[in-house]
Amino acid sequence: MTPFSVLAIGFALGLKHATESDHLTAVATLATKQWSLSQIVRQGIAWGLGHSLMLLGIGCLVLALGQAIPAWLAQVLECTVGAMLMVLGADVLRRVFMNLRARIPASIHGHTSTLALPAFVVGMVHGMAGSAALIALSVGAMHSKGQALLYIVTFGIGSIAGMAVLSAAMAGPLRLSAKWLGEGHQVVMAATGAFSCILGTSIVYQIGIAG
Repeated sequence: MTPFSVLAIGFALGLKHATESDHLTAVATLATKQWSLSQIVRQGIAWGLGHSLMLLGIGCLVLALGQAIPAWLAQVLECTVGAMLMVLGADVLRRVFMNLRARIPASIHGHTSTLALPAFVVGMVHGMAGSAALIALSVGAMHSKGQALLYIVTFGIGSIAGMAVLSAAMAGPLRLSAKWLGEGHQVVMAATGAFSCILGTSIVYQIGIAG
């Protein structure tokens, strides 16, 4: 496989990786804290950076040691993602309850720099959980450790680009609902939070209990 093929495949699969339901749900819950296009896109990029740096770090460690991530640890990390989605969803529902109770209109709260940090941490957690499958694929499909690392890097770049685009797409509906729906915007937020809780619970049950 040529270096160009590795770049193309890694970037394309990274773009696709960003569309996974748990990734989109996590970023969507964070996006409910504001509806500014630039802030939401920054959050998507911050998620992608955290995700990619964690993948690269674990990938380098695994390739250097020559040992795969144990299956039990991969399960624990996946359950951690599920628990994180439950916490993020519960936080959105808490904010909706407080806003409705205080009759606070839809508005932007917080500072951009502080809002990007949670997205970066969430991305790191996703990166830890997704590292086992990605590294196994890269090591199995590539002819050398150099190609495997190149694949992981381009995969990460693709996931950053994909989440930036998807975050921009999220900003539109959030801005419109905040501007035109009034308290109805809280319903949109509540639905996002509830879905995050349900998806997180499903992940924990399927991997940690039923699995």
